Amino acid sequence: MHSFGYRLNGLLTFAVTILALMCAITSLSDNFNTPSPSAEIKIMNINWFQKQPQGHDEVSLTMNVSADLQSLFTWNTKQVFIFVAAEYETRKNSLNQVSLWDAIIPAKEHAKFWIHTSNKYRFVDQTGKMFADKIVLTGYSLPEEYR
Repeated sequence: MHSFGYRLNGLLTFAVTILALMCAITSLSDNFNTPSPSAEIKIMNINWFQKQPQGHDEVSLTMNVSADLQSLFTWNTKQVFIFVAAEYETRKNSLNQVSLWDAIIPAKEHAKFWIHTSNKYRFVDQTGKMFADKIVLTGYSLPEEYR
């Protein structure tokens, strides 16, 4: 018969093996989720457009943001950070990105929403790059008199 130490070692080895297997299965289960978020942004109004003393232009927009982000939430998602960014080209830079609005979605119950808002952050030419998975909604340009 085996001693107590051998039995304890066998039991602990079996328990750790099962725990590792459960962790691997749990981790892999999140890879089977294929999120399909949808979002729509409509620019409702250009509130004002002004030239800054430093030579930059500043724009204030009113927009409707609607989204269904419920598919992003799984058992492993605590919250989702979302933002609206404007991308544009200038003679100086081929890609400019400016964050206009952001929010934190704390739970799946709040992930389907519609909001009427103006830009939370100033829409001026800044430097820096934002990295994220994104839904690109193209097709809006400032009217000719603002260019």
